Amino acid sequence: MMLIERSARVSAPIEAVWDLVQRAEDLPGWLAGVRQAEVLSGEGIGRRQRVHAAGRALDAEVIAYQEPTLIAWRERVEGSGARAEARTEVYVELTPEEDGTSVRLIMVRWPAGPVSGALLRWGMRRVGADLEGSLARLTGMATVG
Repeated sequence: MMLIERSARVSAPIEAVWDLVQRAEDLPGWLAGVRQAEVLSGEGIGRRQRVHAAGRALDAEVIAYQEPTLIAWRERVEGSGARAEARTEVYVELTPEEDGTSVRLIMVRWPAGPVSGALLRWGMRRVGADLEGSLARLTGMATVG
């Protein structure tokens, strides 16, 4: 398992930030690598959504939903072999502050095997930079919108 976490402060009320992070359709605007996202079914915990990223469509399920402070989803990618499966969980935690919102992005990855694990470790710096870029875009969207 690999965990990558980044935080930022957004000069917008928690409701405005929540409105952006909880809508699948807004993911491409702020989350690095996401080209398109849509809700397939449901609301809240158990909502199914499809995220188009890294040249593939990933089905995801919302695994945590506490309005307006937490949303998390799990993506699974089937690999080759009988038990090869890679999982990624993305957590977006919001904390209200007097003059804005603290945002914490957490990405947890479970590689499908030793080779993909080595590749993930090698790319952790890039993933961290992607999360920082995501926070910067979210900050821009929330303070403008």
